[in-house]
Amino acid sequence: MVGKFETNKDLVQELTSSGARHVGKIATIITGTVSEVTHEIGEWITDAIEMREAAAAARQDAAAARQDEHAAGEDGPDTHPREATDPTRPRADVRYEGSSSATENGAAQPIIDADVEYIDPHE
Repeated sequence: MVGKFETNKDLVQELTSSGARHVGKIATIITGTVSEVTHEIGEWITDAIEMREAAAAARQDAAAARQDEHAAGEDGPDTHPREATDPTRPRADVRYEGSSSATENGAAQPIIDADVEYIDPHE
């Protein structure tokens, strides 16, 4: 026959073991959740950085196009704005639909693969 002391010892042992398993499972859940949240926040910040860089590239392209238009008005056609800009800076990826796809005037439609963020310079 098992005595009261041994019964209580077994109960405490099982409760402790069960508690440790549950705490471990909860810690695993929390660790996984923190990891996933951190990953999503990092992705979100990366998206914001890429949008800012794309907006800066678009502003530089527009400035280069204005300079080329101004120069073309004085001296005739100049180099294309993409050729005149710094090749190391980030740019939006511009593709054109297939040659069979054209607008009303026959020019191919550009497809710009970029997210653009408008940044107020006064902020």
